[in-house]
Amino acid sequence: MSVLADCLKTMSNAEKRGKRQVVIRPSSKVVVKFLQVMQKNGYIGEFEVLDDHRSGKIVVNLIGRINKCGVISPRFDVPVHDVEQWVQNVLPSRGFGHLVLTTTFGIMDHDEARAKKTGGKILGFFY
Repeated sequence: MSVLADCLKTMSNAEKRGKRQVVIRPSSKVVVKFLQVMQKNGYIGEFEVLDDHRSGKIVVNLIGRINKCGVISPRFDVPVHDVEQWVQNVLPSRGFGHLVLTTTFGIMDHDEARAKKTGGKILGFFY
């Protein structure tokens, strides 16, 4: 399993158990950016990156909004005109949930990518 997949699975399990906080380790730049997208959309609360001089830890405050989150592996190329098709295939309904893409402008959700008229590689989803 990848670092990102491990992180999202840990958060999903903690959310199902009703936890308020979860410690994610190991940490990576991709995980931090993914969490920033989730935080911007209001799915998680504050999170803090702790440097333990190893692989790092992240403490995330959960607010009970995550139903499901996961990675899409392999990281398929998604041109800007195919984003809508991926949204239909992966997310449960229109206007509900987010796909996370890594683009030349950075890691962002599918709405922001569509606004910037850019495609990229698909990282994962959350709703």
